[in-house]
Amino acid sequence: MPARHTGRRLFLCQALAGAGLLTLAPGSALCAADLLVPNVTGLYSVKVARIVVPQSNHDVARALREWPGRVSVGGGRYSMGGQVAIAEGLHLDTRSMNRLLWVKPDERRVRVQAGMRWRDLQDVIDPLGLSAKTMQSYANFTVGGAVSVNAHGRYVGNGPVGNSVRELQLVLASGELVEASRERNAELFRAAIGGYGAVAVITEVELDLALNQRMERVVKPVPLAAYVDFFRREVLADPASVMHNADLLPPRFDAPVAVTWRQTDKPLTEPARLVPRGQTYALERNVVWALTELPGGTKLRKSVIHPLLISGSVVKWRNHEASLDVAELEPRSRSESTYVLQEYFVPPRYFEPFVSGMAQVLRKQGATVLNISIRHSPADELALLPWAREEVFSFVLYYKQRTHAQAQEEVGRWTRELISLAIAHHGRYYLPYQLHATQAQFDQAYPEAEQLRALKRRVDPAGKLSNQMWAQYL
Repeated sequence: MPARHTGRRLFLCQALAGAGLLTLAPGSALCAADLLVPNVTGLYSVKVARIVVPQSNHDVARALREWPGRVSVGGGRYSMGGQVAIAEGLHLDTRSMNRLLWVKPDERRVRVQAGMRWRDLQDVIDPLGLSAKTMQSYANFTVGGAVSVNAHGRYVGNGPVGNSVRELQLVLASGELVEASRERNAELFRAAIGGYGAVAVITEVELDLALNQRMERVVKPVPLAAYVDFFRREVLADPASVMHNADLLPPRFDAPVAVTWRQTDKPLTEPARLVPRGQTYALERNVVWALTELPGGTKLRKSVIHPLLISGSVVKWRNHEASLDVAELEPRSRSESTYVLQEYFVPPRYFEPFVSGMAQVLRKQGATVLNISIRHSPADELALLPWAREEVFSFVLYYKQRTHAQAQEEVGRWTRELISLAIAHHGRYYLPYQLHATQAQFDQAYPEAEQLRALKRRVDPAGKLSNQMWAQYL
């Protein structure tokens, strides 16, 4: 075949695969060796043998029964280290499994296919005066993906999303369909929540809902040493508090700015019930570029941009604040640099020394961190692999890194320093990000993984369900 035709075919195959629109039979020669499953960062794309786009739980079960090798599952592809794919395996792209199965407004419950995005769910429940009880800050993720990583947001007192899950439909490696809840198949239920597809594919999710509410934003600078007491007294103990986070800004990361959304009856300043879809966010992208590329960007952020973002009275619907679009974080280009997250969880008694140590590491390594967001979670008593084995504050780092190999190595070094710092303060790191942790760090942070391994040996003895993260650590 002429080279130009081969290149064109390869380009089309990769484009279709990236969009989740191409499936190949085992052994097919049509660019099967060049199917790539990417993630939002543009780093660590995984070459797979086949991509299947199931429409139903029965499609998932059939694919698992028929495929002879390893299988991974993915949704919105916002995990950043190969958690949704396994090299040379079958990738199940669940984004077409996006149907509403039922909603019961009086009971504040809903059941959806796992590939439904939170934003699509909001279109259904907002007219009913309902809202997701717990979800991450951006609405682009799939519901099943959020459950699989046990995501969390800014909801005061709620903990991770798993706490709002009533029931799951799972497909085991054998192709068997299983209903799981706290009462039925409880061990599988606990392992699927925050289990990153290790023991089953999540195909349906039943969730608790909450009432939609008007919220007022309250912004307050708080001294670092006073933040934990402030949070307990003025946020956690206040029944009107709905969402909360605090921002730490470079270069010192020592002056939290607390942002609390409180229930209110005041008139709306934002009339829209949901964030409109399809906005370009060109201004936001240019601002992020300026903050990270131009001289004085850090000073500009601290003295001008951040005060403007949090100034003035804001009253809006809970669903509007919950329907943020991740496109507002998307850079102008990811070809030479990319924007990445990582996160650490530390008990309140170590809040100050961890923040001080983290800031020291970031300054020493010259990391281009735009923001560190502080959230809170009570102890997670549900997930088999909890990131909050006790009450914790979480620290979400949003940073920029170059895409070349040396930059990845440099980020790996300071990431391992931060993981060690978190572990030294009886904390943990979050698993959906780049796979920089050593095996020893993973084992220290998540000793419960041995229980997951034991369960997996029983329900998936051949190790069919996998991904790059579990291939490395489990």
